[in-house]
Parts: sequence; C-alpha cells; structure tokens
Amino acid sequence: MNPTRCLLSTLALAAVCLGTQANADHHEEAEAMTLQSLATGDHRSDDNIARNTWRHPVETLEFFGLEADTTVIEILPSTGWYTEIIAPYVRDQGKYYAAHFSPNAALDYMPRIRGLFEEKISGDPENYGRITVRSLNPPHEVIIAPPESADMALTFRNVHNWIMAGQEHEFFAAFFAALKPGGTLGVVEHRARPGASMEVMETTGYVTEAYVKEVAAAAGFEFVESSEINANARDDTDHPEGVWSLPPTYRMGEANRADFTAIGESDRMTLKFIKPRS
Repeated sequence: MNPTRCLLSTLALAAVCLGTQANADHHEEAEAMTLQSLATGDHRSDDNIARNTWRHPVETLEFFGLEADTTVIEILPSTGWYTEIIAPYVRDQGKYYAAHFSPNAALDYMPRIRGLFEEKISGDPENYGRITVRSLNPPHEVIIAPPESADMALTFRNVHNWIMAGQEHEFFAAFFAALKPGGTLGVVEHRARPGASMEVMETTGYVTEAYVKEVAAAAGFEFVESSEINANARDDTDHPEGVWSLPPTYRMGEANRADFTAIGESDRMTLKFIKPRS
C-alpha cells in the first residue's frame, strides 16, 4: 500500500474517532443536565437548594412542560433562584430570556436587584453565558423578546406586586405579545382564600386564583389546568405582615418566628395558560 495513502487513512480514522468521542461526550453531558441534577447542582447555594422543599422546581417546571429546546422567558427573576435551573437546562438547545427590572425603574431597589442578577450571570459564563436580559417596565419598556417568538413565559411569585402597582394588565399583555400562538404561560403565586377582596390582594401579597384567571383571560389567554404542587395547607394566609411574615422574608424579625417557620413558605397556586393559536 502507498505509505502516503496509509497515513491519510490513519489520520482520517483518528479524526472520525475523535469526532465520535466528542459527540458521545456532548450526549453524556446533555443526558446529565436534568432538571433534578440542576436543582441540586454545585452551582447553587445550600440556602437555595434548601428551598426546593417548598418550591418544588422540578415538578413545577415539568408541569409547565419545559423541555431542553424551549425558548423561555422568565419574568422578573429577581436574583435568579429559578434561573439557576432553567438557564443551564435550555442553554444548548433552547433560549433563555430574563425579563428583568429596568435600570430606569422608579423604585431604587429594582436597579439594585437587576445589578445583583447581572453580577451573578457574568460570574458563571458556563451556566449563564447565553442568557439574554431584557427590561420590563410597563408602559415604557415591554418588548421582552421578539414578538411571538417564545414557547413559554414563566412568573414566580410576582403577580401581587403588579396588582399593588396597578399594572397587572400591562404585564400580562407583554407576555401575550412575546409568546407564539400555542405558547404557554406558567404562573406560581401566593394564594388568597377564595373571595378575598382587592384590598387583601393589594396589601397582603396573597391573590385569588379567580383574579389571576380573570387578568389572564383579559389579556387573551386560555386557562389550561392547575396543580397543587406548591400548595401548603398549614398556611391560613392570615398574618400580621401578610405573606412577608413567612420564610424566607420573616418581616417581623424574631416575633413568632418559630410559628412562621413551622408553617413554611406560603400556600401557592400553580396555573398553566395557553395563547390561542387563532
């Protein structure tokens, strides 16, 4: 055999083997990147992992239908508790948008929280390097992704803040505009007792399921189903400082802290909506 041809054949075979191994390594990495492994991963703090007990992130994201190839918008992710799970999960096959507080927001804490979020993602490019951060500040900044481009928009414990600001309809309209027809809106929110008044919802942090469904319907969404994944029967929702009496906030400091710890985090609704296809 021609020595040159032999050498070329050997090199070609080596290249194929290396390519095959690289593909296998990538496949193994993808297989290992499960919601469960991310929820308890080394990139998360012990405190954040401990809250899995109350927030059930794996079950919640599975209920909403999150897949690795999803284009997902997380609405106002604060310092990134859920980002730690969602962003790495969709990093390679999907897309993660963070619709965060605007640097131009009127309240001082909002740019500060966004700064903490940006510091977090810039410090871990392996997990967060492909995140796109957009500003959400109705009515001035509402384009949180290209129109009708996202498969899913998710919001965790935010609706009460929009009610308190009188902007809940503007926020839901922004989600509707960003989602594809057939796209999913997932809502987790502190749950008020049925029939609770607007005054309760404007002051305690608890919101009725009926009102969330009403606001979503007004934006054009159709309700799909609910889950009791994040229910907490120990929470009667009647606390001196509203939902903020409970962990992790403990607004009352040491007063009745043991009682609030025994209750745990709030009773929460978990609701799935869809943007109609026509």
